[in-house]
Amino acid sequence: MSKNISISDEVYRKLKREKGDRSFSEVIDAKLESGGQLADVTGQEIFKPDTYDGVQDEIGRLSEGTMERLDDETR
Repeated sequence: MSKNISISDEVYRKLKREKGDRSFSEVIDAKLESGGQLADVTGQEIFKPDTYDGVQDEIGRLSEGTMERLDDETR
């Protein structure tokens, strides 16, 4: 049985580069079976956790300002 999943174009390119003549399922399965994580194949986790948290906080701060401006424009 197969399942469809959605991945970003960037992750698709990384998986395609990694797979060679194997299927995507084979690449993912081999990485997970060897004790790795899917992030090892897709190139995720390139930031340190504190950098990630800082970016998340900044996105939240900027989003709040955007929502306030949008609210002001609709009044």
